[in-house]
Amino acid sequence: MNSIDPAILFGISVYLVGMLGVGFYASRKIKDSDDFLIAGRRLSLWLCTATLTATWMGGGAILGGGGAAYERGFLGVIADPFGASICLFLAGLFYVRMMRRMKLVTVIDFFEMRFGRTAGLLSSVIMIVVFIGWTGSLLVSIGFVLHALTGIPENVGIVIGTVIVLIYTVAGGMWAVSLTDFFQVIILMTGLAIAFPIIAHQFGGIREFFAEAPEGSFRMIPKDATFPEWLGYIRMWMVAAFGYLAGQDLIQRALSSKNENVAQNSAYLSSILYLIFGLLAVLMGIAGSILMPGLENPELIIPKLAMAYLPPLLIVVFISALLAAAMSSADSSILATASVFANNLLPHLPGGLREKGTLWWTRCTIPISALIAMLVALYVGEVYNLLLDSLSILLVGLFIPLTAGIWWPRANTPGGVVSMFSGTISWIFFMWITPELPADVMGWCVGLFMLIIVTLITSKTSPALPLTDANGNKIEYRDRLGTLSPFTKTSVT
Repeated sequence: MNSIDPAILFGISVYLVGMLGVGFYASRKIKDSDDFLIAGRRLSLWLCTATLTATWMGGGAILGGGGAAYERGFLGVIADPFGASICLFLAGLFYVRMMRRMKLVTVIDFFEMRFGRTAGLLSSVIMIVVFIGWTGSLLVSIGFVLHALTGIPENVGIVIGTVIVLIYTVAGGMWAVSLTDFFQVIILMTGLAIAFPIIAHQFGGIREFFAEAPEGSFRMIPKDATFPEWLGYIRMWMVAAFGYLAGQDLIQRALSSKNENVAQNSAYLSSILYLIFGLLAVLMGIAGSILMPGLENPELIIPKLAMAYLPPLLIVVFISALLAAAMSSADSSILATASVFANNLLPHLPGGLREKGTLWWTRCTIPISALIAMLVALYVGEVYNLLLDSLSILLVGLFIPLTAGIWWPRANTPGGVVSMFSGTISWIFFMWITPELPADVMGWCVGLFMLIIVTLITSKTSPALPLTDANGNKIEYRDRLGTLSPFTKTSVT
């Protein structure tokens, strides 16, 4: 067990108790399932930006990204933060306006309304599998932080983190997640902004750090790469920039916003904030490769740097920031899993099971999904690769029908369903027969090909379903691009 200043432990404990307090405060706002799942569609621009940024800046970005940069520099973190920042920008430009206009509760509602009941069921299963894995990676990062801070076994830290996140998410739902994210993102940005200059000072300053960094640390394009390596490089951009566009926690924030402009502009602002502060974590990882070479587990580099070089008060701020990063994403991921189950899978269950209602089932499903994700975290025990594998499922299964559903009015039910199924199955198939190549890129190609071919073949016998909102009102395919002036108000709600 590490010898830790009691004042540091006290400060971290105060932070954790404070997050629980915010969660219980938020529970007072919960009147129905809309309040619990989408915060009553009342999130302001700043609250929506904060919760979206905090959700994105999780354990994968900070611990996983720092560890990947420790080993490979910028080329190790193409997916996150670079690809993930592009994803947020693309969401604001091409996706969230239409999604918010449809007045959905989950992204699965879109697949069901646009491609039918079978597509809704299949996409629900895909989404739940994705977020179980995603949550697992975040719980691993919480365990890493608590291990670095106290010396407790990482598995014990995973269990402790799961319990804390579970309590306030069950209590307040999306309101609790949004409010805690607001405070967590402030703590996180403050911690990174303070810690990086102190770490750079160990080299004599920021300029000296850049000069001393290992050769190739800031290279963005592979050098002398083979064809499989180029495919792997393309895969890193695709899984984050495209795959996560179909993520429930991203869309859930757009659906929780006051209006389309808030949904759009919060994505743009989050893209900028995420890239800036995500790069600070990456730079700290590169610095750690020089200051602490030869780490057995590189994903521990950032908390180890904090414990070694920051004074006690700043350790409290920074470790709280690392916990904030992991918890702010874990709560969103757990809520996303439960939201999909209660809102989209529940209607497929026998009538007697549906009597309790969406809100009751959501709250009951949260601990179940958290428990399953915790078991995944205990079994896998790593952050970055688990995160990328989760994104791969979204890329091959849901990204293509989501994009076609918004931007190709002719896309129909057979095309959408076959694309989901063929993309996912071919991804699994290629992982087995060509492990040296990125199976998700090839699965994506299969899904795209099948959507186009099947839609064209069946368009006469199975016309595309009209695009409607949650009340059944038809929506025209117009004003889909997020090109309004940054802070223009709109009457669309």
